[in-house]
This record gives sequence, C-alpha cells and structure tokens, in this order.
Amino acid sequence: MTIHTQQSLSGFIASDPQLAFNAKGEARFWVRIGQEHFDRNEDGTFTQTETTYHDLVMFRRNAERAYAMFNKGDAFIAEGYTHTSSRERDGQAVETEEFVAKRLGHDSARTNYTLQRRRNALPPVAASAPSKPAVRPVAL
Repeated sequence: MTIHTQQSLSGFIASDPQLAFNAKGEARFWVRIGQEHFDRNEDGTFTQTETTYHDLVMFRRNAERAYAMFNKGDAFIAEGYTHTSSRERDGQAVETEEFVAKRLGHDSARTNYTLQRRRNALPPVAASAPSKPAVRPVAL
C-alpha cells in the first residue's frame, strides 16, 4: 500500500484569527499567515529574503478547534491543499489563492509548550493474575 501524502505549509500566524459561520451553521476559520524565505550562501550560511503573506482557511469542527488553539505569532505546520479562484474586483478578474488546511498544529521545532494528555483507562487487574515485573531482564 502506498503512503498517502498531501501538500504541507509551515509559517507563522500573521493576523488575529477570525471565526465565522455560514447559513448552515458551519464554521470557517480564516487567518493571514506569513512565510519567511532564505537563500543559502556559498559559505553554508543563510540570508533572509522577503517574507510572503497568504490566506489560510479551515472548515467545520476543525475550524472551531483552530480558533481556540491559535493566536497571532504562533508558528504552525498545516496539511491540506491550495485552492485558486478567480473573482471580479473593480471590473477586472483577479486570481486569488488560499491554503485550505485539513490539519493544523503548532510547529514543535519553533514552539515551547506543555502537552496535556488524557490518560487511557486501564482495565482493573484481576486479583488472581500474577504481577509482571516492571523491568524485564535482557540477555546480551
């Protein structure tokens, strides 16, 4: 079976996130994101070039989660696809592009955070079951 891949995008949240709802009550998360770009120099160092800005959107329940989790300035990694459309502005057709994120998370290489996990409920150990040692010896 082949590995399923999608487009990915990394950057930082450049605007305050916005959450809106359509007539059906479905959520839409919108944010302006920034991407820093770098050129590699001959000596192995990097020079930062112009930062570019783009639109990122999410829909439905994921949109509500993203709105609760992200703030301006957060570094992120997103999975999804690029959507291009044409709109009329001042009588001329203008092409717009946005990244539609299916998944959105903080970039662990650029973000310090504490992860809170829900503990899985373990089934109770039967009284007659022998206890297992905490460490198993390994023969080398």
